[in-house]
Amino acid sequence: MRRLIINADDFGLTSGVNRAIVEAHGHGVVTSTTLMANGPAFAEAVRLAQASPRLGLGCHVVLVDGAPVLNPSQVPSLLAHDQVRFRDGLGTFIRRAICRRLKPDQIEAEVTAQIRRIQSTGLAVSHLDTHKHTHMLPQVLDPMLRAAKACGVRALRNPFDVIQLTQVAARPILWKRWLEVGALRGLAGRFRRAVKEAGMLTPDGTLGIVATGALGEGLFHSIVEKLPEGTWEFVCHPGYDDAQLQAVRTRLKESRTRELRLLTSLSTRELLAAGGIDLISYADLA
Repeated sequence: MRRLIINADDFGLTSGVNRAIVEAHGHGVVTSTTLMANGPAFAEAVRLAQASPRLGLGCHVVLVDGAPVLNPSQVPSLLAHDQVRFRDGLGTFIRRAICRRLKPDQIEAEVTAQIRRIQSTGLAVSHLDTHKHTHMLPQVLDPMLRAAKACGVRALRNPFDVIQLTQVAARPILWKRWLEVGALRGLAGRFRRAVKEAGMLTPDGTLGIVATGALGEGLFHSIVEKLPEGTWEFVCHPGYDDAQLQAVRTRLKESRTRELRLLTSLSTRELLAAGGIDLISYADLA
């Protein structure tokens, strides 16, 4: 049996992203999404989620490129020099994690606050993932698992992409990304052990992380056709490249529009049906 969760990240980032995710669910193949508790368009996303009861909803935990939900004074080890916002980019965050300069209790408190903010709206949180997949790192994963259990969340993303080298080899634009993600694959075994010990649920692996920003119909078809047996997650970022998105510091702009077309196309639905792939949400998994 092959089961696939198609999860749209960044719900709550902008109105155009919110609208695209709901369209990709209602008129396409998206089954779950993850909401940014500190996103500029959070309130609108909540209203849309409440009107879309079949859309699995998780928390897109943000520890880089944003501002904390907690008072900044409660999470100083996570902040940039201005002591107001998180650090921008992943490089510095990883270095600080390796050097144990990120306080686990502060990570746990901030993750808990982000989950609780969503739950306070009456929405159920089915799963967790992280902006830029920071929970690949044990220094983030362990306190995040504690926060999830405390908040009653039972599932989280397995952030280790299983895209095959043969799929990347013909696409030079993906080489750097594949190497960057691959450098952290050694943590996959530790991730699985920690998740199992915590009694949490996670898919067998993830697809779409390496392809982020470069996803096209050909690559998507190749990924789906080679999907192994088991339960997998496909990560996507649909959106509208409007003025609001242009003002956001993100490399994913025009690519979001391309992904929306792909996720709502009849050929995509037919491909999944022809492959006998069962579309499920994280709510089904949990």
